Amino acid sequence: MIALPAGARILLATKPVDFRKGAHSLAALAAEVLGADPFSGAVLVLRSRRADRIKILVWDGSGLMLIWKQLEGGVFRWPAVVNGELHLTPVEFAALFDGIDWRRVQTSREVPKLGAPA
Repeated sequence: MIALPAGARILLATKPVDFRKGAHSLAALAAEVLGADPFSGAVLVLRSRRADRIKILVWDGSGLMLIWKQLEGGVFRWPAVVNGELHLTPVEFAALFDGIDWRRVQTSREVPKLGAPA
């Protein structure tokens, strides 16, 4: 698992990309397709045609990081496109990155109060 910057936006490309591209080519593609500044600290997630590999671009303030992951068995479960954009919560992204069906995880919406019945 990778640690994401606090409060980072997680943007997913809606279509598969050419995995021969390097970090700068993918950053230019992300700027064009996602309309996102790849140097803003947003987490940009792109997938291969077979959906068994993902590339993640993150600007950490000193350089552009390219993270590449391939699942040995199965595929990454990609969310449905809503209004041409794809967004995940950090918890859902962690599940996606680990190869888990992200639709099966939920973030806690409310922090329980001490002494309150569960």
